[in-house]
Amino acid sequence: MSPAPLSGAASSTTAADTAPASRRTPRPHSPVPTGGGQAVLNVIGVHLYLENPDGEVLLGLRHPDSAYAGATWHFLAGHCEQESAVACLVREAQEEAGLVIDPRDVDYVHAVHLVDTPGTQPRMQLVFRAQRWRGNPEIREPDKCTRWGWWHPQALPRPLVPYTRAAIDGIQAGRLYTEMGWS
Repeated sequence: MSPAPLSGAASSTTAADTAPASRRTPRPHSPVPTGGGQAVLNVIGVHLYLENPDGEVLLGLRHPDSAYAGATWHFLAGHCEQESAVACLVREAQEEAGLVIDPRDVDYVHAVHLVDTPGTQPRMQLVFRAQRWRGNPEIREPDKCTRWGWWHPQALPRPLVPYTRAAIDGIQAGRLYTEMGWS
């Protein structure tokens, strides 16, 4: 799911912004004003870590014209919209891939606290594993995802959103938390 622009957020255009979406560095958000002692809120994203019986992980290839990470592999994901993180995950799985997940079958497995580009809004990316689900992944939002695929964690596709790789590596290692972009 593409992030919504922030109301009142400053934005600037760079050469990277005008490159074709398939060549852009993933940058999910605009610079956020931090002067004057104002708090900078974090966006909360939810991500589905779905593993089939062969140990392969479900990833989607983002549409080339996607505002974030065009033509790049990523988790099924979305942003919380006045709902709990698990409710968001269940909703997004149905909307994006036609998967039916019972909230009781969902476990928290990892978080990536991320600043994608210096000066942009921080994001808390929560990753949940569904132990069971109904349905096979299908393209339900072709403007956002062009393909679903199952990948072994040691042979992930490229290009892959960097924090997706970090989360998969963390899950495989049994870690619950990763930080990226904080300096």
